[in-house]
Parts: sequence; structure tokens; C-alpha cells
Amino acid sequence: MTNHTMVTEFTLLGIPETEGLENVLLFFFATMYACALLGNFLILTAITTSPRLHTPMYFFLGNLSIFDLCFCSTTAPKMLSYLSGWGGGISFKGCVVQHFFYHCLGCTLCFLYTVMAYDRFVAICFPLRYTIIMNHRVCCALATGTWMSGCIHSTILTSLTFQLPYCGPSEVSYYFCDMPAVLLLACEDSSLAQRVGFTNVGLLSLICFFLIVVSYTRIGISISKIRSTEGRQRAFSTCSAHLTAIMCVYGPVIIIYLQPNPSPQLSAIIQILHNLVTPTINPLIYSLRNKDVKAALRHVFLKKCLSLEVNEHT
Repeated sequence: MTNHTMVTEFTLLGIPETEGLENVLLFFFATMYACALLGNFLILTAITTSPRLHTPMYFFLGNLSIFDLCFCSTTAPKMLSYLSGWGGGISFKGCVVQHFFYHCLGCTLCFLYTVMAYDRFVAICFPLRYTIIMNHRVCCALATGTWMSGCIHSTILTSLTFQLPYCGPSEVSYYFCDMPAVLLLACEDSSLAQRVGFTNVGLLSLICFFLIVVSYTRIGISISKIRSTEGRQRAFSTCSAHLTAIMCVYGPVIIIYLQPNPSPQLSAIIQILHNLVTPTINPLIYSLRNKDVKAALRHVFLKKCLSLEVNEHT
């Protein structure tokens, strides 16, 4: 038997083919990360402080904001540290944690968008029974189910990935501990983990996307039966933000899978769009055309300004 020295630390080599662009990327990604944190925090604040937004749709939107806050924070801090020159070293346990939360939150996102599509389906197709069907208990059960499913999915993938021995080299040719990049460093055959991971992620995405398409097909049929133009516009406006967000999430993924041999740089760009850009633009998508959210944000700012004025006078 040959003795192996087990890897205790990995080195993330960063975004492929971006040598010399570190300062530009650091400024761009740091700005995006700050905007993602601020935007989702404001959305979450508006939903929790405004009684008018205590409805099933905004309950799931609040869950989406929590998800976006966590999801962009799984990869962005380490990527910014690497771009700023602090090095790409990450401990073995740190790599396990990053891998777990990335896939946990990624799975949760798929289920959460599916649940939000179901919420819009009930609201438009069964408006008179909406509050009965989507009661508080059902909403909490659906939200809990999305997060628990994400944990189970990620536990399976993380166990398969890190039960393999890693005895060198320790350089991960990517900007975070993603499953395909880490499995390349395994000292034993990783084909089982690769097959299970590809099948699990692909099947999960397809099922969720299929359910979303079915929900919006039924929604489209119901909207077409509305006689008044104003009613159709109102019904469509409640779904437009969610449809835009789904296109931003699934569009890049479909582009990757349509490529027979996607380049590492293209895959990295698509994942950055998914990990950082989408959490940044989600608050804009859900607030720019939403009068209730904008009114709640104005109320929060006015209340804050008034409290500051009172404190100055006292």
C-alpha cells in the first residue's frame, strides 16, 4: 500500500482566463455584492414592517430575499478576497461548508420559484378561494419544505463528494468549491459521484421547470378568459416580476446545457450571473413595478427620517 498525505487545504485558482483583470473585477463584483445585500435587506425590511404586505405572495418574496442574502454570500466573500490579493486558500472544512450551502441554497431556489408559481396559479385561477387554500399553515409548510429539501439534496451531494480521499494536488481550478472542480482532485474513482450529481441536479431542475411551465400555462389560459382588458393587465402584472426572475435564473442554465462542450470561462460567467447578478437584480424586479413595495419602502424611510429629526430636537 502507498502512503498518501491527505489534503487539509485547497487553493482556489479563481475565475478562468481573467489574469490581469483582478482590480476591474474586484470593483465590479464588490459593487454588485453590496447592492445585492442592500436591496434584499430593504425588501425584507419593507415586508416585515408593513402589515399590507403580510400576504402569501410577499411571504414567499421575503423567503426569496433571505435566500438571495445567503446565496450570494456563499461565494462572493472568498472571491473578493482572492481578487484583492489575499490569496485563494480555503481549508478542507471550509470547502465542505461552502459546497454544502451552495447546493442547499441552489436546490432551495428551484423549489421556492416553483412554490411561488403555484401561489400565482392559485391567486389567478382560484381568486375566491385563494386565502383559504394559501392559509398561514400551508405557506409555512411549503416554505419549510423548500428549505428542508435543499438540505437533503445538498447532504447527499456533499457526502458523495467529500467521502472520497484527496491526497493532492490541492489546486481547485475554479473560484469556489463546486462539485465538478473538486472531484477532479479525488485520489479514487469519482464517476459515481459525478453521475449522481449530474442526474440529481439536472432532474431536479427539469422537474421544477416543468411544474413552473404547467402553472403558467394554466395561468395563461385563465387570463385569456378574462373579458376586460384592465382585468387581464392586472392579472398579468402580478406574474410579470416572477416570470422575469425565472428567466434570469433558468436562461443561463439552459444556455450552458445547450452547449456541447462549454468553455470553463463561459461556465464561470453563467454561474456568476446566477450567484451574484440575479440576487442583485431581484429586488429591482420585484420593487420597480410594485406599488405596495415602493409605498412600504417610502413609509420606512419617512419613519426613519422623522425619528432622526425627533432625536436631533431632543
